[in-house]
Amino acid sequence: MKKAIALLSFLSGFASFAQEQDSTDVAFKKRVLETTEVDFLMSYYKQDGSHSAVSGGKGMEELTDLTPTIVVAMPLNDDDVLTVDVGLSAYSSASSGNINPFDSATPSPWQASSGASAKDMWVGMTANYSHSSDDRNTIWNGHVSGSAEYDYTSIGFGGGLTKLFNDKNTEVGISANVYLDTWSPIYPKELQDFADNGNTLNGGIFNNFTIMGNTDYNPKNFKFHQDKNRNSYALSLSFSQVINKKLQASLFMDVLHQQGLLSTPYQRVYFADVADSFINEFQLADDIERLPDTRFKLPIGARLNYYIDETFVLRTYYRFYTDNWGIQSHTANFELPIKLTDRFTVFPMYRYYTQTASKYFAPHEAHLSTEQYYTSDYDLSSFDAHQYGFGINYTDIFTGAKIWKFGIKNIDFRFNHYTRSDGLDANIFSFGIKFIQQ
Repeated sequence: MKKAIALLSFLSGFASFAQEQDSTDVAFKKRVLETTEVDFLMSYYKQDGSHSAVSGGKGMEELTDLTPTIVVAMPLNDDDVLTVDVGLSAYSSASSGNINPFDSATPSPWQASSGASAKDMWVGMTANYSHSSDDRNTIWNGHVSGSAEYDYTSIGFGGGLTKLFNDKNTEVGISANVYLDTWSPIYPKELQDFADNGNTLNGGIFNNFTIMGNTDYNPKNFKFHQDKNRNSYALSLSFSQVINKKLQASLFMDVLHQQGLLSTPYQRVYFADVADSFINEFQLADDIERLPDTRFKLPIGARLNYYIDETFVLRTYYRFYTDNWGIQSHTANFELPIKLTDRFTVFPMYRYYTQTASKYFAPHEAHLSTEQYYTSDYDLSSFDAHQYGFGINYTDIFTGAKIWKFGIKNIDFRFNHYTRSDGLDANIFSFGIKFIQQ
């Protein structure tokens, strides 16, 4: 508008009329967010398996995780919204407990350790500010975040821009994010004690236990990490189009680059060309996981949602992923919301995932000590996974039910069962409730 007025300044009457129209539009424009909204989210996750990365690709993977989260969205004025997301994750893990299994008289990869590393709490917070233009066709946002747990801290920041066209039937978005993370490395107990005592078996756990098998335990490959940082950079592009009254499609692509300490310091590796040493049933590590200090990731995906009728809607999702560590994967997801009444919807869900193995992965005792990089983390192995689930959603746009000054707008419950071809199984329960200030 301003460029047109500058070029056609002689049309002063037209300019005055345009300014008057703009003023009227602003006075009666709809607020981006009418009132404060509060989401309370909770999830419970439980898994088990037999390929613990902490124990070099064998051992129990039992883990439970409880994750409460509160998200508060506050309108600052007609155009601006501040959203604050605060969450924590409290988990108990038999696998991570075996970072130091020697607090037991009979250490074993199949026995849960009671050590300090067997449980932990992650705490995180994100603050996001978004601004919408008067015509609601341009939205930009910026965010900062921070999180911490016992061996890891992270700070992040980023922003994005979204443009809507064609009577808001077309949407294009771009965003960029940076995460700067720092490890406080924790190493397997036997490697830590070996290095702390001048690469000898004098001191630490070696004074309390008798080594069996190869009694000349000498993890010569082991050394402490010098780089304790992990930096991640991401650029995201998205395109969404309403094709007709029943069909909507979207495309997205992320370009991600990571650098720094990308391996996990407490995950053990065992070599095929090194004789095995044991304390009781627990095999002493030959080294820790070693991975390159850079990684490039490229996921590309699409969503297609089809409105069948007033009762059924089909939601589909597909993603292809590749990285320079040799992993390629395919993800397909289907969800079929079924509207039972004006307020209740149920939705069965199914997700299929398959990936190839990283070129740095090998199972327990399949790596050689002469290799530069190695891991026995089955998350980097070749596997297929299936996830089956269902959900129930209650929505009341009139917020008839109330708690104090807040009306209940939405309640959502979901259950999913996850099974992986390497033997890992998990159950995930999630619950969410949205309140609106009245």
